[in-house]
Amino acid sequence: MSNFQYLSASALDEAAAKLKGAQDGALLAGGMTLLPSIKLGLSDPSDVVDLAGISDLAGISVKGGSVTIGAMTRHADVAGSSDVAKAIPALAALAGGIGDQQVRNRGTIGGSIANNDPAADYPAACLALGATITTDSRSISAEDFFTGLFETALGEGEIIKSVSFPTAEKTAYQKFTSPASRYALVGVFVAVGSDGVRVAVTGCGQGGVYRESGLEAALGGDFSAGALDGQTVSGDNLMSDIHAAADYRAHLIVEMAKRAVAACG
Repeated sequence: MSNFQYLSASALDEAAAKLKGAQDGALLAGGMTLLPSIKLGLSDPSDVVDLAGISDLAGISVKGGSVTIGAMTRHADVAGSSDVAKAIPALAALAGGIGDQQVRNRGTIGGSIANNDPAADYPAACLALGATITTDSRSISAEDFFTGLFETALGEGEIIKSVSFPTAEKTAYQKFTSPASRYALVGVFVAVGSDGVRVAVTGCGQGGVYRESGLEAALGGDFSAGALDGQTVSGDNLMSDIHAAADYRAHLIVEMAKRAVAACG
């Protein structure tokens, strides 16, 4: 593992100042993506600023038709929240299915979306529910936040504070996991809200998480698993690797979407 200077912070402005003062700084939330990246030589920061000491960045609030989750809130806390389970059941279920218990006890929602890892689950919930990501300088819609594989709209030194999810009439998330890592080879989040049906796909897009417009159109006219019979998804822009070929992932998208619709009730 590369050498770096470890820095801690107890307030958001302190973290921002330390990050700005670093030659090539990185933020540490749960470390589920950053630390493996450093270990594999994919990232080589000069300084790592730990956000764990900033209590204001953790917590869950449900009010006014939305669920707001602090960036440093652990997956296990989201999964175990009765408030989240009542307001957006699929969001609590999604969090409870991330990795294993050790990962859920360390990983955070802010770290998950900040890296836009193609295997991450939360980006699908953000896109399907039309979430808003609030940073220390602005608010960004999920549609504008995820810009590409491992890329987001975050500017240099910008720190995520919270994520707000509007509640929806129906929600469900289904994923097909790698048996070794439990990461999503394909994950599909379906939501029915005030703006209609939204279907977000994670785990397989060459550009990261995205919405599957063809499935949205089919479900818009008939919200049932049967409405997806005969529907196909192109594999042209899907990943193909040692875990699954693009055409197999395309097949799984439709199957996971059917399961998600059925789970909506």
